[in-house]
Amino acid sequence: MRVGLLICDYVRSIFRSAHGDYPRMFQSLFADLDFVYYDAIAGELPRHVDDCDVYMATGSRYSVYEDIFWIHALKDFVKKLYEEKKYFIGFCFGHQLIGEALGGSVRKSPDGWCVGVHTTDVLEDCQWMIPRRDQINLLMMCQDQIFELPEGSKILASTSCCPVSIIQVGETMLGIQSHPEFTKDYDRALMELQREKMGKDTVRKGIQSLKDPVHGDIIAQWVVRFIHHRDS
Repeated sequence: MRVGLLICDYVRSIFRSAHGDYPRMFQSLFADLDFVYYDAIAGELPRHVDDCDVYMATGSRYSVYEDIFWIHALKDFVKKLYEEKKYFIGFCFGHQLIGEALGGSVRKSPDGWCVGVHTTDVLEDCQWMIPRRDQINLLMMCQDQIFELPEGSKILASTSCCPVSIIQVGETMLGIQSHPEFTKDYDRALMELQREKMGKDTVRKGIQSLKDPVHGDIIAQWVVRFIHHRDS
């Protein structure tokens, strides 16, 4: 199975040696998947939706509603994937991309940044959510959120700071606002770098939350089962 990873940002050079880049993070999280990489920021997208079996999109420091050429092209591509019933999993920016591309809306949360470890309440007991959990802890790093859902959406999971935390649109689109590909050390580094921007109290609480366990491995298992569920 070929998985096309649409790269929507680059890890800052000061962090790359310690934490790797996004291809390395995703390959580490999904060790058994065969990735093909597309530099979406540079305008590199698959020539045809059938070039890969499944697609994923990374997070980004950009906002999906920005008037930038590669974001417009990416939204058009995601819309095409949906129309062609191709499987797509978006993380953070990629999650919001689903919302914007398919008719919903994204904007900055009035509550500010959502960072660190957050408990996510599972609202839907989907067949592919194995192992089954009522709650999972996930690393967050976002200010933008989906506020209006596309038609045909259902919210699968929610957090106190991000009500639209995991969504499914139709049978093939899965959006995950969290960062299961991040390590706690990388999440901490991003918070410390942006302490003034995010707010000292927000960062303090976010760093304190890193003592809690995280379940990125469970999300990875769910995503793989979601992908394979299409053949069942």
